[in-house]
Amino acid sequence: MPRGRDTLEVGGVIGDVLDPFTRSINLRVVYQNRDVINGCGLKPSQVTNQPRVEIGGNGLTTFYTLVMVDPDAPSPSNPNLREYLHWLVTDIPATTGVNFGNEVVCYESPRPSMGIHRIVFSLFRQLGRETVYAPGWRQNFNSRDFAALYNLGLPVAAVYFNCQRENGTGGRRG
Repeated sequence: MPRGRDTLEVGGVIGDVLDPFTRSINLRVVYQNRDVINGCGLKPSQVTNQPRVEIGGNGLTTFYTLVMVDPDAPSPSNPNLREYLHWLVTDIPATTGVNFGNEVVCYESPRPSMGIHRIVFSLFRQLGRETVYAPGWRQNFNSRDFAALYNLGLPVAAVYFNCQRENGTGGRRG
């Protein structure tokens, strides 16, 4: 790649959560008027409420699934709950936002207690409407297995931020 390594790859999202993919849809995630840019840092107090999410694409006959996970739960040094599912929205029409979709797993704000956690938003194109369902659990969710189960293929977009407890110091910063 002439521009250097992808920020999702540098942050370990490609590898830990997702396989390499080509971004084909715009995905914008905004917390309190602050855009999520790969690797930026947000504190738990900034992500208490679900973000505004805008999705590109073309036509209202294409639907997407948004998955929000923490691959570093409960701690980056021992991520034995990887991936923790924080949010799952299905049936999002192209060119809209998540509020037009079906929230099948309600938003749970990240509250890391140890270390710096990556919070990953992945967007997948669905084969049709009402074809993706909620898993029965949040911990040990697997984005790859979930995408395979529902024939979602590779993601069409993804973005992540780093999050640590309010008084956390040291380590990876965004």
